[in-house]
Formats: sequence, C-alpha cells, structure tokens
Amino acid sequence: MFADLTGRAQRRAVEVLAEQLDATVHGVRLAARMTAGELAPAQARAGMVEAEHAGDALRVRLISEISSALTTPIDREDLYRLSRSVDDVLDNVRDFVRENDLYQATPDPADTEAVLAVADGLTHLRRGMDQLIPAPGAVIDSVLAARKCAARVRQHYQNSVAALFDGELSSEMLKRRELLRRLDIVGLRLAESAATLSDAMQKRGH
Repeated sequence: MFADLTGRAQRRAVEVLAEQLDATVHGVRLAARMTAGELAPAQARAGMVEAEHAGDALRVRLISEISSALTTPIDREDLYRLSRSVDDVLDNVRDFVRENDLYQATPDPADTEAVLAVADGLTHLRRGMDQLIPAPGAVIDSVLAARKCAARVRQHYQNSVAALFDGELSSEMLKRRELLRRLDIVGLRLAESAATLSDAMQKRGH
C-alpha cells in the first residue's frame, strides 16, 4: 500500500509497458535485418520466437502491476488496450517474417525503410512512456511522431503495390503482394497503438 501511495506501483506498470515496447522494437529490427539481407528468413523467424516470448511475459507482468496499483497514470483499460495494440504489432511482424520463410521469398531490401519506420514509431511511443508521469503534456508529440511513421509504412505499401501492378501476373508477384499487405497491416497496428495512447491522454485532459 505504502509503495503505491509513493507512486512506485504506477511507475512499475509504465516501466513494464516500456519494456514491452523494447521487446517489440527488437523483433522489428530482426525483420529489418532480414529485409536488408543480413539474416535469412529462417534465422529471423527463429529470433522472433524469443522476442514474442519476451513480449508475452511482459504482458502477464503488466496485468499483475495494474492489478496491484491503486492509481495509474492513464486508465487501466487504456493500459490494457495499448499493451494489446503493441502485441498486435509484434504478432504481425512475426507473421511477416514467417511468411517470407514459408513462401520461400527473397526478402526485398526496398522494404527495409518501411520496417525501420515501424521501429522508429515504436521508439517514439517508448519515449511517450518515459514522459507519461513526469511530463504528460509532452506525450502528444511522441504520439504524432509515431503516427507519421505509420503513414510512411502506408505510403511504401501504396507505392510498391502500384509498381507491382505494372508488371506481369506471376507467382512471385502474388507472393510479393501478400507480403506487402502484411507489412501494411503492421503499419496499421502501429497507428492503432498511437491512437490508443492519444485517446488515453485526452481522457486525462492532456
């Protein structure tokens, strides 16, 4: 009880969510190494297992921390929603890597910039977590930066699909379209994470 009155319990909840974002960034950077040709899809897929397990464990810890805190810097429901949205980002990055391996596709280096935009967006949200208690008014800047990163992913998807349709129909073209769509979904989940944090801050008057 005393720990919660001093604010330590709510700080722990925020710290766990920040760690979940870190684990997700790690997974995204594995995907970027794959698209850049530094890792084979099978290697990246194996590495994603560790990132996913870390993310799942942190979600369990977050539930425990939220349950034990008398107060939280944003609504409990919004903390859960944000954690779930971040988990959705990681799940879809995992699927992007897995599908590259499953389809026996050659990762396209052109995707690397979009994948790194996801990592940048998550890093902005991570910064938002650091600001949540000491400087809540500054969180919106991190949210806006994350949204811009999500928009970069959508732009990459649209431009890449447009270029793809200029070519002939083939199995490789269909694989590429599916992989681009998965990457677009990753960007959409990032945008949802940013929107969740934005909504939470508006509820608290920031």
